[in-house]
Amino acid sequence: MTFKEKVNELINEALLEKPSVFLIDLHVSDSFKISVGLDGDNGVALQDCIDISRAIENNLDREEQDFSLEVASVGVGSPLKITRQYKKNIGRTLIVTTNTEKIEAELIEANDVFIILSWKAREPKKVGKGKETVQKEQQIPYTEIKEAIVTVTF
Repeated sequence: MTFKEKVNELINEALLEKPSVFLIDLHVSDSFKISVGLDGDNGVALQDCIDISRAIENNLDREEQDFSLEVASVGVGSPLKITRQYKKNIGRTLIVTTNTEKIEAELIEANDVFIILSWKAREPKKVGKGKETVQKEQQIPYTEIKEAIVTVTF
């Protein structure tokens, strides 16, 4: 078992005790710097990061392999990476980049295959001059999403 596999196994065991928290990113560098990114259905508390950090650190032997460890929640501006993140952000505004366009819209549905976005747009009237506001909706498969970021409004 490689060092990274051992770390991944320890994280997964620790996450079994915290069903609302899930792994987003695990990176182990050549110099054995371990970076763990977590997210949660209700956010990630500092105690969650501490618990996961201890579960890793207490089960690895520094005599066998010296390492550094960083456990953190993914930031607000971090791109969404897994389906579970989309599902927890239903009702929030996303900036979604695909191969052909960039859309800022409300996420109204997310399943295991695609997301549905809804937004208002100004378009030329069908009859007469001027523009009108229309409600638009678009279904986007995860395979077409290059990046999706939750926007924060104050």
